[in-house]
Amino acid sequence: MRLSVDGKAVEIEADPDMPLLWALRDLAGITGPKFGCGIAACGACTVLIDGIPVRSCSLPVGQALGEITTIEGISTGGKLHPVQQAWLDEQVAQCGYCQAGQIMSAVALLDEIADPTDADIDNAMGGNLCRCGTYPRIRAAIHKAAALKQAGA
Repeated sequence: MRLSVDGKAVEIEADPDMPLLWALRDLAGITGPKFGCGIAACGACTVLIDGIPVRSCSLPVGQALGEITTIEGISTGGKLHPVQQAWLDEQVAQCGYCQAGQIMSAVALLDEIADPTDADIDNAMGGNLCRCGTYPRIRAAIHKAAALKQAGA
């Protein structure tokens, strides 16, 4: 099976019903997406397929059609993505386990809405759980990332 992951062709041998998460982690060696719940309820496994956030723990790899983007694929030219930079600037991560999924959902949000309101953020990020409760810092980081993107960073 051939996947397009982070702009590269990836060949794997997998049962089409295998969850995309396990194909990425175990077969392709891409470990950014995390296993959190296995039922698409927490968002730790979030990746983008053609820019749309999906929960890779519940999507069969055989249905993963399109360009798959993981946390490993969002920075370019050795430069952090504005969302990653804002996450660092705002010191969002506490334990960090959910952060790859949080960041991927935030990237998708900012690709859709350049200057989101708090309500836009709450709506877009509602499917991503943070057991450490860093939601205020997540919201602040998304606002900062929006400003960074608009400034061309």
